[in-house]
Amino acid sequence: MNNPVAFHVDEDFGTTEAAVTIDNGDFGTRTIRFETGQLARQAGGSVTTFLDDDNMLLATVTASNQPREGLDFFPLTVDVEERMYAAGRIPGSFFRREGRPSTDAILACRLIDRPLRPTFVKGLRNEVQVVITVLSQNPEDYYDVVAINGASAATQLSGLPVSGAVGGVRMALVADDKHPKGQWVAFPTHEQRDKSVFEMVVAGRIVDRKKGRNKGEDVAIMMVEAAAGENTLERIKDGSPAPTESTVSEGLEAAKPFIALLCKAQAGLAERAAKERREFPLFPAYSDEVYSAVEKKAGRKLADLMSVKGKQEREDATNDYMVEIEQSLLGTFNTDDASKQIRVAFNALMKQIVRTKILTEGFRIDGRGVADIRDLGVEVELIPRAHGSSLFERGETQILGVTTLDMLKMEQQIDSLSPETSKRYIHHYNFPPYSTGETGRVGSPKRREIGHGALAERALLPVIPSREDFPYAIRQVSEALGSNGSTSMGSVCAATLSMYNAGVPLRAPVAGIAMGLVSDEVDGETKYVALTDILGAEDAFGDMDFKVAGTSQFITALQLDTKLDGIPSQVLTDALEQAKEARTEILKTMAEVIDSPDEMSALAPKITSVKIPVSKIGELIG
Repeated sequence: MNNPVAFHVDEDFGTTEAAVTIDNGDFGTRTIRFETGQLARQAGGSVTTFLDDDNMLLATVTASNQPREGLDFFPLTVDVEERMYAAGRIPGSFFRREGRPSTDAILACRLIDRPLRPTFVKGLRNEVQVVITVLSQNPEDYYDVVAINGASAATQLSGLPVSGAVGGVRMALVADDKHPKGQWVAFPTHEQRDKSVFEMVVAGRIVDRKKGRNKGEDVAIMMVEAAAGENTLERIKDGSPAPTESTVSEGLEAAKPFIALLCKAQAGLAERAAKERREFPLFPAYSDEVYSAVEKKAGRKLADLMSVKGKQEREDATNDYMVEIEQSLLGTFNTDDASKQIRVAFNALMKQIVRTKILTEGFRIDGRGVADIRDLGVEVELIPRAHGSSLFERGETQILGVTTLDMLKMEQQIDSLSPETSKRYIHHYNFPPYSTGETGRVGSPKRREIGHGALAERALLPVIPSREDFPYAIRQVSEALGSNGSTSMGSVCAATLSMYNAGVPLRAPVAGIAMGLVSDEVDGETKYVALTDILGAEDAFGDMDFKVAGTSQFITALQLDTKLDGIPSQVLTDALEQAKEARTEILKTMAEVIDSPDEMSALAPKITSVKIPVSKIGELIG
């Protein structure tokens, strides 16, 4: 075929375009087109992004002129504005205008933020705002992955200090009569997604990799969000491939060529239309002199303190020692923020000590091996009047699961640009501040809580019984009562237990596990160590948070976030296999307590189906 990436510059109108042709073989082609120069010219960077001809969104990126004072993090915000006129609809609210973001919009914000944030230079403290406005939407398509590419392209044009373009693609494993083993389809339609057994959103960027003595171009994975379909089990029974670890690895490889094309299109657009790179003040968290002084003073004892197994005891000990180091070094440095620099350098040293010991010794903070999971605790039927309840504990992580059943008319109605209009299974996740021993705001859910609830929901959806087999609306609530690593995957386990206790005939039990990754150069080679069932501290100190949920046979949901510019897909493949071993062990422990549906609670509503003889229908309706 012709070159799949094409560019066009219209000097008369001042517009520049880049177009990418996505070839899905027998499943047709899709076109992603980036255009700049016509809309939102006063924004720092502005790109109108199209999927074919009738999906259109505007992506803008703007940075503040001055850095925010007193911040020790990068203030990036991503907002998605769903406009109902995009689908030719008037909003259903009382005032007939858009209000707070929908759940789909919030999840899209997180999907954009996660791969985009690591590309910005460290130390940037200017506020950066990414705004996506959905202008036109075909009901058969989805805008979220298009928005990843639009946001990245706008960032490339804005003159901001970023490391390179990010490409995002949704891949669906579609099986039909012509493709019984399935084919990975990029940017699938709603109809194709319904026919798929597994789908994933993959974001990545082009990097240079050493292949033996030669250097080659590769795509490094930055973010993955994946889930099995609602009808996956039926399709597997009909001969479709199961989404096993090897299938998921194949999907990651299949996504790479499309990501590379999208990155090249954005890079070409930037070459032709980007603003001049601006100079921004960078604020390193500490000076080299401060770090050296802290390392010399605290290194040996701090390494010993990191072996304290209890989370609270370890945090108390390290905090007390940090105050001691701060007081001893405060007079050494004559700067206004010396105290802050010493504290941040202390935490950086703590992180480096743990990472080095993991890479060289296979060290874990609580004494486990790299592939070991923590002690598990399982209990059901805790709450007297709940239709189903459970308590799942993994180390110091504690999740209360509560199931409520109701009539189908209580299913959630969805008023957004999504093709879905209702939802029978609803999973809500709550993360109160006391779960980490802190105080904080309690009220409406934050973006993180919405995202974790959505992940747990996707993990369970493939095993939820059909309407015909179980004609109930199901609301599952996960209460994070204690947190020290992966409450979202604990929520998946608690939900399985709770729904079994409520009498929900799940098609199979599901469990989840969180994996971590630490990487660095050791003896001149980049070494990667995957950690099973990570603690909160290991999540903070590591390079990756990789959550995998599934049955004993296949993966139902997967989520990856990385602090690196990208991770080799082979490393992810190995981590998937390691996660399967842990998932299987957790499922066995859960089955010892409950392995099938209990009798439904007497407090749950009862739905009875009665078949009326054809001859009696007239008497019934009069």
